[in-house]
Amino acid sequence: MTSNTAAGGTAAADETLGYEQARDELIEVVRRLEAGGTSLEESLALWERGEELAKVCRRWLEGARARLDAALAEEATEDETESSG
Repeated sequence: MTSNTAAGGTAAADETLGYEQARDELIEVVRRLEAGGTSLEESLALWERGEELAKVCRRWLEGARARLDAALAEEATEDETESSG
């Protein structure tokens, strides 16, 4: 039950992580998993942390994509307005 509480606290902290921070920590998690030498419990904890970090990165990338799409749509609308006016 302690791990659920800790995971909940970590999830809340993940909201403040920037993309680069989450990506760098994810790289470190993957490196540690690939290196081996950790217990099953440690490996599972690393895997779970990696999943959370991947979600953070995905949210940042999806947000960036939405902003780009909105900017491109706005630019296209402005171009149409200039062309017709």
